[in-house]
Amino acid sequence: MTATPSRTSAPDVPLDPRSKQALADRGLEYRIVPIDGDELDGYRNAVGRGFLGERSTPEVAQGWRDSLGGSRLVGVHDPQGAEPGVPVGTVNAWVMDVTVDADSFLPMWSISAVTVSSTHRRRGIARALLEGELRAAHEAGVPIAGLTVSEATIYGRYGFGVAAHTASWNIDARRAGWIGPRPDGRLDHIEREALQRDLDTLNAATRGSRPGDIEGWSRLWVELAGLTPGKPDPKVRAVRYTDAQGEMRGVLAYTVSENEADFTRSTLHVVAALADGTDAYAALWRYVLEHDLIGTVTTSLRALDEPLRWMIADQRALTVTERDHHWLRILDVARCLQARRYRVPGSVTFSVSDALGMAEGTWRLEVDAAGSGVVEKVDGAGSAGADDQVSLGISELSSLLLGGVTASTLLAAGRIEASPGTARWLDLAFAPVSAPVLSYWY
Repeated sequence: MTATPSRTSAPDVPLDPRSKQALADRGLEYRIVPIDGDELDGYRNAVGRGFLGERSTPEVAQGWRDSLGGSRLVGVHDPQGAEPGVPVGTVNAWVMDVTVDADSFLPMWSISAVTVSSTHRRRGIARALLEGELRAAHEAGVPIAGLTVSEATIYGRYGFGVAAHTASWNIDARRAGWIGPRPDGRLDHIEREALQRDLDTLNAATRGSRPGDIEGWSRLWVELAGLTPGKPDPKVRAVRYTDAQGEMRGVLAYTVSENEADFTRSTLHVVAALADGTDAYAALWRYVLEHDLIGTVTTSLRALDEPLRWMIADQRALTVTERDHHWLRILDVARCLQARRYRVPGSVTFSVSDALGMAEGTWRLEVDAAGSGVVEKVDGAGSAGADDQVSLGISELSSLLLGGVTASTLLAAGRIEASPGTARWLDLAFAPVSAPVLSYWY
């Protein structure tokens, strides 16, 4: 199961008329911001201000402009404002694949750059922007939307659910002790331009192995490699792992902060670590933990079931902090549920509530012995026995999709209604191939 080869082009999707009218009623203009127009600099500064960033230099702004192919930029403007050309609300969207199961992908309406000026709060701008994006994506036939968030309390009201959590690690490198594999193959330092290429290559090779991971885009690899135009990061270093057959299987990007009080206790921060196979994974992390003059290793955006924990002698050398990261919002129930495989056969009926109406209804999932699911929208009245009926909101179904939370957990939390037996079946059927993870921000 793979994504459809031809997919929606976000810039071709028209603005949502309901959001446009809602904002017009408040004296605000809702419009597309052309990538090649003069308004882009104001849009960029508005996004930077919204995320407490600094003003863009001309070089940074041009590099950003050059990276926006395939993006759909939307701005909300106040014609009565001091700078009517600078938006008071922004959102950016494009379509990329998200992994929903082993080598199974869906095209996702990827939402980013959601900001509202602090001078224009409580005017319905955020609601108009987010509902506008969801309605536009739904009308365009995109089955799912996703985002990563700076504020976790906002997005549930629009039907998003936490689909993948992430972990940040602080490791006492001297205490940890390596007991993992010591593979053949070699490690070599590489320059940042080679790092950029390797990140792209390895992401394409490995993203199908973990639910929640994404296709990525060219600008992402540029930034991770410390090559952002006008704002390069000379601290970024990299090593490549090549296996015994001479194939490139892993790449590590990292920075080092010296400890001037004790140079033998400096800190190494892992920016990105991509590995195609166990040997590459072990080689990269052994390099990190046994690096000269390093006392502490930090890393973020790691999976909750990271194998590294079981490759060190003293797990108490780890301090792990977990948080929500990847939020998904199902727009097409049948297409999303049919995109993944299930671990046990059986059937269930989902009674789904959706405040925006896109996924509202009763849906019957039938899973065969091979793990393939078929979904049919049915009449909610008497469509199935009570023993296999699940009542839930679209936010909860979106959280269940990748298997990042069990139905039994949601049942115990009062987030769904189901019999304990049905919840246990869902736990087994929706079990992920590995813990969902997203290794990047977007």
